[in-house]
Amino acid sequence: MNSIIRQRLFQQIVSLAKISGRNYNIPRRALLYVPGDDPKKISKSFTLDADCIALDCEDGVAINRKENARETIRSFLDKGKPTLSRDYDLGVRINSLETPYWQEDLKACLTAKFLPDTILVPKIETDETVRLFSDELGKYIATNQILNLIIYIESAKAFINLVDICKTTESLSKTGNFRPVCLDANEVLYARQKLVLVAKAFHLQAIDMVYIKYKDLEGLKMQCQQGMRMGYTGKQVIHPGQVSVVQDAFLPSPSQIEWALGLLKSFEEHQKQGKGAFTYKGNMIDMPTMKQAENTAKLARLKTS
Repeated sequence: MNSIIRQRLFQQIVSLAKISGRNYNIPRRALLYVPGDDPKKISKSFTLDADCIALDCEDGVAINRKENARETIRSFLDKGKPTLSRDYDLGVRINSLETPYWQEDLKACLTAKFLPDTILVPKIETDETVRLFSDELGKYIATNQILNLIIYIESAKAFINLVDICKTTESLSKTGNFRPVCLDANEVLYARQKLVLVAKAFHLQAIDMVYIKYKDLEGLKMQCQQGMRMGYTGKQVIHPGQVSVVQDAFLPSPSQIEWALGLLKSFEEHQKQGKGAFTYKGNMIDMPTMKQAENTAKLARLKTS
């Protein structure tokens, strides 16, 4: 646990892809990390209401346990994704491409009988790193198979190159075997704000940083609310006790739900009348506003399910 909560200068995630048929469109409110070398914790994670469960080969696993984590994760994937009463995203976080471990991590999870929904790649700093990952991925994935990709932006250099990273990922996803879905966040205000802006520009989810004081649930709730106001769509989680707080925090309020459902109904009525632009409760409505209302309605269904 200590290694997974160590401080980083930048620690944010960006989901970099639109995926067809492999859980791109599901919300990712709580992204829960589970040590890949611990079968008991892996089993327990599926009893928690987390939108995204990430089996971890990286920070949550000691160096002398890396091989054990690969074997455990592959054995788990061989059995297939557990069926739950809700939709969720099952991912594997590999080690950084700067380490000697990542290729074996990737091989282990991609040669299993069943693939994960998502691969999480830490410490991406340049578009060249994305190309390297894409080339390695292509060794194991058929052209008709698509995986979600979550990349971690964790350094000043990565933030400087953020737009280029997103452009390259978007370009490679058109011909490759992955679709970007998220980007990941840090403690520096400017970096957190920039990440959200770039994520929105590329139609990606943005997942906020870990709150390391895992027993301070009130502080966690406040940071979730701050992140949501900034535009983040979810938050990384390092302890089971944080899951329900994060899941609830990234749900819309009753007034937001009422506004969104009313807007969608008004939109349908105007469409039937052949009207394009229209106003709703004194506001001129554009397509980004409609998209926001659709997302709110989607989250509202989770709230009532």
